[in-house]
Amino acid sequence: MDLSVVIPVFNEAEGLPELRRRLTDVLEKAQISFEVILIDDGSQDNSRYVMAEFHQQDERFRALCLSRNFGHQIAITAGLMHARGDVVAIMDADLQDPPEVLSVFWTKLQEGYDVVYGVRRKRKESVFKRMAYYVFYRLLSKLSDFSMPLDSGDFCLMTRRIVNHLNKMPESHRYLRGLRAWSGFRQTGIEYERESRYTGTSKYTLTKLFNLALDGLISFSAIPVRFIIQFGFLTAVTSFFTGLAYMILKLLNVGTWPSGFASLFLLIAFLGGIQLITIGMIGEYVARVHMEVKGRPLFLVDEYIGIESLEKHDSYSK
Repeated sequence: MDLSVVIPVFNEAEGLPELRRRLTDVLEKAQISFEVILIDDGSQDNSRYVMAEFHQQDERFRALCLSRNFGHQIAITAGLMHARGDVVAIMDADLQDPPEVLSVFWTKLQEGYDVVYGVRRKRKESVFKRMAYYVFYRLLSKLSDFSMPLDSGDFCLMTRRIVNHLNKMPESHRYLRGLRAWSGFRQTGIEYERESRYTGTSKYTLTKLFNLALDGLISFSAIPVRFIIQFGFLTAVTSFFTGLAYMILKLLNVGTWPSGFASLFLLIAFLGGIQLITIGMIGEYVARVHMEVKGRPLFLVDEYIGIESLEKHDSYSK
């Protein structure tokens, strides 16, 4: 099989028929043998039944139904574990990633690349979200110890050896576009215009986006902790020399001591806030270590539709 297309699904029943139509048209015109693995990530609509109907009509469409909502990145991981193609594509079910771009990715991959990923040229989203994405990707690139592509999401094509490496990575807080970049090998990006959602609203709330950003920042860099140490050292040194200067001025009877409740309160509040942020940042790292050592499986499968239920695939365990 040439290609496996991995698509996480969460309450996308209304748009799935259009996704199937466009995806099938593109891949059949390109004469690519393919399978489509739909991962139902605990949907509360009729997504599961639509997937089952797809499989009855076309056996190239298969599905995994997870036991609950495990999150977008884990759902993709479940699909990668079950993909059989020599090349694996990742895309979303909302049609913001145009299926037609897959043929462009495929042509580029034949030039000897291991990964071809999409670079979002335009986003049809709110100004606030566009600004947040812009700042995040550039901040992550600066903080990472390796080259992280800008404005690149999960939409991509990967060769089998990249997928095998990703499947061996054991962390439970997964930021797949970061893991993909970390793996190295030959990678290139292709710009495309990200479309509006075909139907419905985004399932990525601000909280989920924040958690995803936190996964990216913490999973690939220790710089936040190092920054805290450096800032703490700078604050201590500044406080020491400020106190020393005031002591000398007092002994020489030059100038006056600062007074006022407001200035003292602001100083204490500022340092207290820094301490809380510091403790929270360290606690976040510790909590992630705590979650990792438990060794729980990343996901559990409730139902297989057209996919062989092998014991080793029941869950992705470390």
